[in-house]
Amino acid sequence: MKLGAFDIHAVTDGRFRLDGGAMFGVVPKALWQKCCPADELNRIPLHLNCLLIQAHGKNVLVDTGLGDKEDAKFHSMFAVERMPTLRDSLARHGLTHDDIHLVINTHLHFDHAGGNTVANGNGLLRPAFPKATYYVQQGEYDDAVAANERTRASYRRNNFSPVAQLNQWEFLRGDTELLPGITTMVTAGHTPFHQSVKIESEGRIAFFLGDLIPTVSHLPLPYIMGYDLDPMQTLDTKRRVLDQAFEEDWLLIFEHDPLIQAGHLRKDAEGRYGLEEVTLWQ
Repeated sequence: MKLGAFDIHAVTDGRFRLDGGAMFGVVPKALWQKCCPADELNRIPLHLNCLLIQAHGKNVLVDTGLGDKEDAKFHSMFAVERMPTLRDSLARHGLTHDDIHLVINTHLHFDHAGGNTVANGNGLLRPAFPKATYYVQQGEYDDAVAANERTRASYRRNNFSPVAQLNQWEFLRGDTELLPGITTMVTAGHTPFHQSVKIESEGRIAFFLGDLIPTVSHLPLPYIMGYDLDPMQTLDTKRRVLDQAFEEDWLLIFEHDPLIQAGHLRKDAEGRYGLEEVTLWQ
């Protein structure tokens, strides 16, 4: 769709499943299963929706999905279905990995940065986007490198170390405008340095949420993932972002919702936020 002078497209790396209890934290299953029915292993379906922004003659990709490096055990555990892959999604817009100029990672968890790297013909890993500069918050990268027992399963070095070896990282320190109208904004809580992406052109604003609000079902303030390292920070960040998005009529873009890509906030009579859906792609 057009956003002012920019083109924005939802591109996907397929779908997978995560434990429903972990996805909704302290919210009882009796509540969350009404919107997100679980399978026999208590997993709920999620999509791997990345974002392609075409602006100022540049192709900007936000997040890179799971990628193709994981083994059969991983695919079975998370019920991975990479159909279409990110490569196929980009091809639908006439693009290859060589055509991407900027890669923005909201954070470095495996379902957001897995497509950062690929194996070459010799089995060695290299950046998947050879002509791109990769952007992430400095603190996020430092935390990924020094992952502990709580975070190690989410951070896989093969998704970010090969990018560092070829000096393709540019580390950010706080909110940063990368191109006119494209700004990374720290939205802490899920991780301390998680960032979202604000896109603004000709008076219109879109906001790629990342894991701050992964699905439309997470719009209610207390619906916060058990994966979040600081849920109280998520609560504060979420309240601030939602209030501003409502006041300024932002287009919110959801990374993991299996049914809804984006929409504008609306309030009901009791002041609760709902969504007026907008489709970015068919």
